[in-house]
Amino acid sequence: MAGKAELVEKVAELTGYPKTQVAMTFDLVFESLSQALAAGDRVTVPNFGTFQVSQRPARAGRNPATGEAITIAASKGVRFKVSKSLKDTL
Repeated sequence: MAGKAELVEKVAELTGYPKTQVAMTFDLVFESLSQALAAGDRVTVPNFGTFQVSQRPARAGRNPATGEAITIAASKGVRFKVSKSLKDTL
């Protein structure tokens, strides 16, 4: 399984629900996850892992083409920590 289409097809096959309904549910789950992270919440999916927003401070860097010193702006990113049960499965 590599992407959304394959996941939707597999879930539809296992549950017997129409692919359109499974795809809509898939979209809603990830939209809800995105909204929670945008609000600064931590999202835990049991037996899978935890998603959390992390802050990266501004820092000094260099332009690789010219060697000129630049300032890299502060940013936010999403961190994922795998659950112990998934780690043990892998």
